[in-house]
Amino acid sequence: MAPQPPPLLAATCIGCTLAMFGTGLSDLRQMLATKSVENIQFLPFLTTDINNLSWLGYGCLKQDWTLIAVNTIGAALQTLYILVYLYYSPTKRAVLLQSLALLAVLATGYGYFTLVVGDTRTRLARLGLFCSAFTISMYLSPLADLARVVQSRSTRCLSFPLAVTTCLASSSWTLYGLQLRDPYITVPNVPGIVTSVVRFWLFWRYRDKPHRPLPA
Repeated sequence: MAPQPPPLLAATCIGCTLAMFGTGLSDLRQMLATKSVENIQFLPFLTTDINNLSWLGYGCLKQDWTLIAVNTIGAALQTLYILVYLYYSPTKRAVLLQSLALLAVLATGYGYFTLVVGDTRTRLARLGLFCSAFTISMYLSPLADLARVVQSRSTRCLSFPLAVTTCLASSSWTLYGLQLRDPYITVPNVPGIVTSVVRFWLFWRYRDKPHRPLPA
């Protein structure tokens, strides 16, 4: 019988991850209040949606209800953010093309894992590998922002609530993966812990430093 995580750990994973997803609500409120998408990036909504839908597929294949629950809610939230962004965006064509590209990627992936990979165990392993690689790339993508913080000696481009919720979510999912002996869950969440710790250090290091403009 496959190992089962303690209910408290599963609930912690869900709660911390939803709190991390909820940090995007401030962007949603801003879009609704200003009827504009100025200073809001679209790509994080799109990539997070792909990540949620991929992990949802992995959870369904593995029949892991914790993964299914958290990624169903996460995918719904990210899709809502995308739709609101599309509604208020002045460049609807570009946003729509990126969204259609997302649908094409998902359809291709579904066709591959459903039609090409017949064995369930192989399908689970390959989908888990894809989810892990994609999650790692998402956690490492803010490295450019961290370098910008060091150059400008200012943490204004970083979100402290996001750093806290990311650290909690990554830590809980790492423990969850260890409990299930599932490296596809454990490994990709370690970079989330590392980048969160780096963010905390930057907040401490530059907490009283004046902003230094970057060279043109």
